[in-house]
Amino acid sequence: MFDPQFASAPQSKFQPNGRYQKFEVFNQLIGDANLLRAGDFGDSISVAHWRRKADVLTRYTDPDHHTISLYVNGGTGIQRKIGADPLTGGGPGRCCLMPAHMTSDWVVQGEVELFHLYIPHAAWERAVVEAFDIEPNGVEVPEKTFFLDPLIEQTVRSAMLPLDWEVPADRMAMSNAGQLLMAHMLRSYSTRRDLGFKVRGGLSPVIKRRVFDYVDANLDQPLTIEELADIADLSAYHFARMFRKTVGEAPHKFVLRRRIERAMNMLRMGGGAGCRDCRRHWLFQSGPSDHPFSRHDRCYTGKIPRDRRVVVIVDGGQKNGRVHVVPVLDR
Repeated sequence: MFDPQFASAPQSKFQPNGRYQKFEVFNQLIGDANLLRAGDFGDSISVAHWRRKADVLTRYTDPDHHTISLYVNGGTGIQRKIGADPLTGGGPGRCCLMPAHMTSDWVVQGEVELFHLYIPHAAWERAVVEAFDIEPNGVEVPEKTFFLDPLIEQTVRSAMLPLDWEVPADRMAMSNAGQLLMAHMLRSYSTRRDLGFKVRGGLSPVIKRRVFDYVDANLDQPLTIEELADIADLSAYHFARMFRKTVGEAPHKFVLRRRIERAMNMLRMGGGAGCRDCRRHWLFQSGPSDHPFSRHDRCYTGKIPRDRRVVVIVDGGQKNGRVHVVPVLDR
């Protein structure tokens, strides 16, 4: 019988193609679980959304990455096999922290919907050095099983699962959320929590202008937190915090606002010139019924997209091009 709690998950068959395919936990699940979707976000974060219905014993052998796991739905039949008395307590909202280089065995029974965040060990070591200014082996993360963490659960459910992982603006938001979870894991569960984070002031005017110029010059390209952080010569986590302190909004919201402003300025030009300029800029790519303005346009213009006129622009020709739906300013 179909369980209605799994009704919200996508039904289409996802074809994996990314860095995440190198990870041990991913490769153990791909054999008997249904991969709903997955993605790489910058050079530090990969995620996967799974549905699994099985009666098996799964072993993750010496993974070279950390994994944060959230049970989105189900999971009450899963046990962590340790000695003669396996650990129980899985279920919706429960989290598992699986450190790198720790082999673990799991008894899987029944149905579960999982969200996994994978952190390569090299990215983790960079975060340790940048956050604590110590050698990476000075910080250890313990295994934790079937625990509750409201920050992890709310971030995944509210700030990651609802997003379109292919849309540039949403990809940047995913990167930002992933960096937040990695920093939370380091701050809350590492053995060096007492050290705290080195929090510096905001961005200098020179760095701020350099980042702004880069964003404006690349609005037609997918942008990630890591990419902007490299421009500022900062870690992604520190860059996100310092950017918000300086600008007053998160980096992905700033990029989204600049894209909307660019679209509006182009459309103000009117006539063929404005549309020709739009064709040269990949401002918003979308499907026919749900585009990024549906979620974001209200907060910047005070208008609901369906109440406004739109221009449909085909980039690359009517047969082979991509369709962009851009709202037109009220006149």
